[in-house]
Amino acid sequence: MSNSSSFNEFLLAFADTRELQLLHFLLFLGIYLAALLGNGLIITAIASDHRLHTPMYFFLLNLSLLDLGTISVIVPKSMSNSLWDIRTISYSGCAAQLFFFVFFLLAEYSLLTVMAYDRFVAICKPLHYGTIMGSRACVKMAAAAWASGFLNAVMHTGNTFSLPLCRGNTVDQFFCEVPEILKLACSDSYLRMVWALLIGVCLGFGCFVFIVLSYVQIFTAVLRIPSEQGRHKAFSMCLPHLAVVSLFLSTLIFACLNPPSLSLPALGLVLAFLYSVVPPAMNPLIYSMRNKELKDAL
Repeated sequence: MSNSSSFNEFLLAFADTRELQLLHFLLFLGIYLAALLGNGLIITAIASDHRLHTPMYFFLLNLSLLDLGTISVIVPKSMSNSLWDIRTISYSGCAAQLFFFVFFLLAEYSLLTVMAYDRFVAICKPLHYGTIMGSRACVKMAAAAWASGFLNAVMHTGNTFSLPLCRGNTVDQFFCEVPEILKLACSDSYLRMVWALLIGVCLGFGCFVFIVLSYVQIFTAVLRIPSEQGRHKAFSMCLPHLAVVSLFLSTLIFACLNPPSLSLPALGLVLAFLYSVVPPAMNPLIYSMRNKELKDAL
């Protein structure tokens, strides 16, 4: 940690009036309980029902664990601050929150890429699915997704908090976010972070291209299926994952494309809420809505 940061805590953005603080607490409480219930039920159902011990549900179990991690890192602290009318988070607490949020978020993105490959093999190479997506291969893919999130979190957290901060300690966000911490960095040290951001952008774009190419081949293969029932079954296998990927990427891209010079603080808060809080609560609903096997297990 840099010695030039003379403060030992950050000030987070919260509503000034007590009514809005309580509204914020109740809104986050409802969403958090929904996320805990939905993801917890999916984890329990997959773990306890042997019929769901397949690659697709194995990856879905990992996705639910990551969703629980993502929302649990930021929402309880935000609720606590709103309830007790405080704005502070310690320096080490902010670093820990940023590390775990980046870890869970990027691991989830990597896992969604792996899940796209799983759907590609299931539809485009069904005869080789059991061979390619064996239990050992699935464990290695899931471990690689978690490891990629961990390595990226170490890189971004280390680089962010090694920068000298000389523009105060007020973070215009309800949790510690990399762009908001970087706004506090001294201008002459900001360029040290560019290479880490470029690596993250390149990896993210690579995953995005892989997902798009996978679905181009999936839809090409599905449209060649002669029977309407076969096409419907193939689409039903892919649509939940495609919906989750679309929700995840659309909210994240809107947040990233929000120009700092033009953005309003309220808009930044809404965009952060959309990409950090909404997907973990919505993913269980999306996956269970038209999934008969999961409904039966539940």
